[in-house]
Amino acid sequence: LLLTRNAAAAAPIRVCRERCDQAGLRAAVVNSGNANAATGEQGYADAVAMQERTAAALGVPAAAVAVAETGTIGVPLDIERVLGGIDATASALATGGGADFSAAITTTDRWPKRCALRAGDVTISAQAKGAGMIEPGFATMLCFVQTDAVLTDPAGDLRRAVDSSFERITVDGQMSTNDTVLLQASGAAGVELPDGLLDAVLLQLALEIVADGEGATRTGRIEVTGAADPAEAERVAREIANSPLVKTALFGKAPNWGRIAQAAGKALAGEDVGELGPDRIRAEALGGEEDEAEIALALDRGEGRAVVYFS
Repeated sequence: LLLTRNAAAAAPIRVCRERCDQAGLRAAVVNSGNANAATGEQGYADAVAMQERTAAALGVPAAAVAVAETGTIGVPLDIERVLGGIDATASALATGGGADFSAAITTTDRWPKRCALRAGDVTISAQAKGAGMIEPGFATMLCFVQTDAVLTDPAGDLRRAVDSSFERITVDGQMSTNDTVLLQASGAAGVELPDGLLDAVLLQLALEIVADGEGATRTGRIEVTGAADPAEAERVAREIANSPLVKTALFGKAPNWGRIAQAAGKALAGEDVGELGPDRIRAEALGGEEDEAEIALALDRGEGRAVVYFS
């Protein structure tokens, strides 16, 4: 279970941190439409009530239930409506319910986001939502992953997969109060999860979130190479991806490499990096007709590299 680092974390995040057995989660209950954030102690009590009602409905300990919510911040939760929804949903659980679930958790999303892969005897599936308030540590982004594989290091596997997917996207540069990623593994297949399978599923969903960014029409991939270290490369890539001028160039299909140069220079303010001209910036795709644009910047300061996806 990975949760937002936002200091204004919502009530369900606090409940997951304080009341969940993160190694033994059997279920998740999700409310869409209300973030239950900045709702005080009543909001916390409401999130606890969601956890306990779900546990009772499923016959599992309360600590085995994760709570996630998404929607408007600062509005009290209609807890009786939510509890009634929990009872109705628990009685309607079905093995084919993944599509219904992925549609139900959306808010401003234009489409539900889900992905499933099978490799040999192993199946992995995931459902996600997200369109706005998107920049890690994660985004107003929820993701639930299920697999029948055996996981020897689930926490490490999830952290590594998130680092190369949800931690590499931005829509508006804003960190959410509610980000949650949950990985559940039954081990029923009796074999370990093949390398790269979890990464592939999460990257697919991360790219869908970027493409579905509120108001987005095009997506971009910025790769920075030759930085002093990976942290510097990521800092430069994020500055470019979050630049309003770069975003407008992407939207207007203007191959203006100067906007890439100024954003990179801002990130490296005070450093001697030489001239950031067209010999070091590849940005022709900004002016192309494709829905996706590939942009690259070479810094010649070291071996650091980073990729960020934006829209």
